[in-house]
Amino acid sequence: MKYDIQGSPFPAVVCTMEAGKSVRCQKGAMAWMSPNMEMQTKGGGLGKMFGKMVTGESLFENIYTAQGGEGMIAFTTGVPGVIIPFELNGSNCIIAQKSAFLACDDPVQMEVSFQKKIGAGFFGGEGFIMQKFTGVGTVLLEADGSVISYDLAPGQTMICGTGALCAMESTVQMDIETVKGLGNMLAGGEGFFNTKLTGPGKIWLQTMPVFDLAGAIAPYIPSKG
Repeated sequence: MKYDIQGSPFPAVVCTMEAGKSVRCQKGAMAWMSPNMEMQTKGGGLGKMFGKMVTGESLFENIYTAQGGEGMIAFTTGVPGVIIPFELNGSNCIIAQKSAFLACDDPVQMEVSFQKKIGAGFFGGEGFIMQKFTGVGTVLLEADGSVISYDLAPGQTMICGTGALCAMESTVQMDIETVKGLGNMLAGGEGFFNTKLTGPGKIWLQTMPVFDLAGAIAPYIPSKG
């Protein structure tokens, strides 16, 4: 799959598919396409459907296949943000926040990833259940706001606020760290816990998690009555 990411702050990724090649996407992600792209909607079996349910994704995926020649299809994000491409070669693996999936080459596998440390899942802001992508091909994820990436050396750590983590390589370890000082917890506005990421591996951090965006615009929405 060839792709070209265009536009901001609501970007689109325009994908070019060879004849007979397929791309999977989250329900409702398709924006426009050439007429020779044929769609099929599948659930992927009970196990995969359960995984999608607990990660917050739609139970069904749409599969688009180029018929009779080269095809084109474009996908768009649901909130202001960016589209991040990842190239999987069969040996690397990407762990992402829930609902980050936008589209991928059909051979790529998506499954549930449970955080090994329960505390990190419940209090870290990223959730106990995340998404894991393996296989060979391109994965396209959507992130909220802008994205800043870091390459963490072995043992190097990064402390992140709630919801800041968009994706990470599977070699990165995630844990929680308690905010020091009762006054900081109660009045600092950052909550009681931060997310602690430890290398080696690459991390992708997002600048405006969707719940922060919702909180920022909420005061300007007229209340009913």
